[in-house]
Amino acid sequence: QVQLVESGGGLVQAGGSLRLSCAASGLTFSTVAMGWFRQAPGKERDFVAAITWSTGTTYYADSVKGRFTISRDNTKNTVYLQMNSLKPEDTAVYFCAVRFGWGRMTTTDGYRYWGQGTQVTVSS
Repeated sequence: QVQLVESGGGLVQAGGSLRLSCAASGLTFSTVAMGWFRQAPGKERDFVAAITWSTGTTYYADSVKGRFTISRDNTKNTVYLQMNSLKPEDTAVYFCAVRFGWGRMTTTDGYRYWGQGTQVTVSS
């Protein structure tokens, strides 16, 4: 059974930074990638970033390119999301997720396990 636990959310002023962590347990050799998604109140869950587990290939939403960086530490089974130059529109609950199959990394389809989410609030 895979379990994902996010941490690192909080309240920050616009222009500030936060680093989210997602600690995973139960990962297997079949892990393909881990991703970050976010969901603002009343909106759908949107893709933020993803990273393949074996090669470290990264994917980003256009809205966060150049500001956010996803990375992983395979030895700790942990994925990180460094968020810089935060904007009020980045306010959302951030979720990490894991997928075991190849396909489009930028949609929720294919991500099998999800964390409980961590709140990020950016004040103007």
